[in-house]
Amino acid sequence: MLDLYLARLRLGYAQMITSGAQLLLVFVGLRLQTRLAWLASLALIALISVFAWLSNLYRLRALRDTPTSLIEAAAQGQVELAGIGEPFCDPPIYSQLKRRPCLWCRYQIEERRKNEWHTVDRGETSNTFVLRDRTGVCVVDPELAEIVTLHHEQWTDGEQRLTEWVLLKGDALRVVGAFRTLNGTSEPFDTRSELSALLGEWKQDMPRLLARFDADRDGVLSVDEWENARRAAMQEVLQRKDQWLAQPETHLIARPTDGQLFLISNMSEDKLLRRYTLWGAAHLLILLAALAGVGWTLHNFPLHG
Repeated sequence: MLDLYLARLRLGYAQMITSGAQLLLVFVGLRLQTRLAWLASLALIALISVFAWLSNLYRLRALRDTPTSLIEAAAQGQVELAGIGEPFCDPPIYSQLKRRPCLWCRYQIEERRKNEWHTVDRGETSNTFVLRDRTGVCVVDPELAEIVTLHHEQWTDGEQRLTEWVLLKGDALRVVGAFRTLNGTSEPFDTRSELSALLGEWKQDMPRLLARFDADRDGVLSVDEWENARRAAMQEVLQRKDQWLAQPETHLIARPTDGQLFLISNMSEDKLLRRYTLWGAAHLLILLAALAGVGWTLHNFPLHG
């Protein structure tokens, strides 16, 4: 539960560092025009910039240090996959605002109040979809992923501003996350538990159980008759086990449980690297400017101003 909360916190922070949080703090300083307000605003701007710079640096290193793998040859664990995005099944999901078929959607609805925009609704889908390359297919579980998409639209409708981000069928996608292959051998088949559950299920329908195994028809299962029932149940469980082991392989990429990067994007690797490089440089410049602003404020604002 804690790791899920931290993942949501990291995702929210990743969205925050690309928002107008720092501009808002500048506005606070301009509005209040006091030494304390400027120092507090600039200190928070510097703090946000430090974390944002480190966050972008982390993403750069993760992208550079994680080679792209083919689905059928990918190792279990943290990988980067590249392929074409496709719906997991029909019917497809539809974006919340434009109602167009898509793989994933995030939306935000804002209303204008006193010349300011206030968010009244937001959300995103978490439906799985498929990534396909020349060697196979992999199911993508996008829950809690950091998603960077080129498909971004914003428009106004009366007093509302609507924004929508989507991933579309046929997009060339890059996915960095935890890869694992699921089949009958990837997780143990608990024969004892299955046998106990099956016998318990049979006991719920005692007339049928007696009709099947009460050989002398005295209305009670003797020790030998119960043993026959147990053998029959074991035979059925072993058949289930054979079916379990014969399951085809399913590849899945999802959120890492150890806090590593989980990123989905329809940008090329070069564009992603350039994006995080530029954002990192921008936040480093903002950090230096904020520190310079702190020095200027200490020198030029009166102590009680």
